[in-house]
Amino acid sequence: MTYFKNKPKKFQRLKHKYRLVILNDDTFEEKVSFKLSQLNVFVAVGISSLVLILLVTIIIAFTPLREFIPGYANVNVRKQGVENFLKSDSIELALAHNNLYIDNIKQIIQGKPIKLDDKAFVDSTVNYKMIINNPIEEDSLLRNTIETEEKYNLFSKAGSTPGNISSFIFLQPLKGIVTNRFNFKKQHFGIDVVASKNEAIKATLDGTVVFAEWTSETGYVIQLQHADNIISIYKHNSVLHKKVGDHVKAGEVIAIIGNSGELSTGPHLHFELWYNGIPINPEDYMMF
Repeated sequence: MTYFKNKPKKFQRLKHKYRLVILNDDTFEEKVSFKLSQLNVFVAVGISSLVLILLVTIIIAFTPLREFIPGYANVNVRKQGVENFLKSDSIELALAHNNLYIDNIKQIIQGKPIKLDDKAFVDSTVNYKMIINNPIEEDSLLRNTIETEEKYNLFSKAGSTPGNISSFIFLQPLKGIVTNRFNFKKQHFGIDVVASKNEAIKATLDGTVVFAEWTSETGYVIQLQHADNIISIYKHNSVLHKKVGDHVKAGEVIAIIGNSGELSTGPHLHFELWYNGIPINPEDYMMF
């Protein structure tokens, strides 16, 4: 009961009036006076604190002063961060494509099947459903004209890999008989050419040797990198006359025909042509 009796007294004490007087120290003249209570002081201090917090928050949120706060990144830093993120994402995508390309080249050299993952190169930002696939009359006439001309063109083939590969003059690496032709569906990405024993194998174009080693499945293999992302590969050789880093001219001897490797069924050359990471039929560009 004593607690409840004292509680109103404490509340009344908060409302008790006080006078704040400011006097002149020399004359004791009253300059200013205020009537105050503890409750008024608490309310005034609380409201002032809330107003001050609100003003500071507005200044920080809507003025450049926020950049001076430790730990808060300025606009330029945040913009640079976004740009760096986009660049890193593009670099990561390009790196994934390059790794896939290198892995496929390794598989080719070792005579193993490769996986052509077209989904990895699809642009997800393009809405293909919105593409109109109905050609206009002028476009159809132009297509028919070009297809008719290309049908009798010895240096290009309608429907072949796009680009300027048809402008190259390929030299046959070996004179002989083609016993096994190019077959993309069966993953036979080249042709097999049979010739006389110890026949010289020549470079089909000017290029640089990027691989020249022994593999268990395809024996002695030499690979040349040519202009415009063209690659030629020569497998099952008995002897290699060039090493990695050598520059060769078209028609220059690079190896000798052989029967090396576990996958070889007799003395022959397995010859492949690749353009932009895609295998192409060598017989479309040279005579054997």
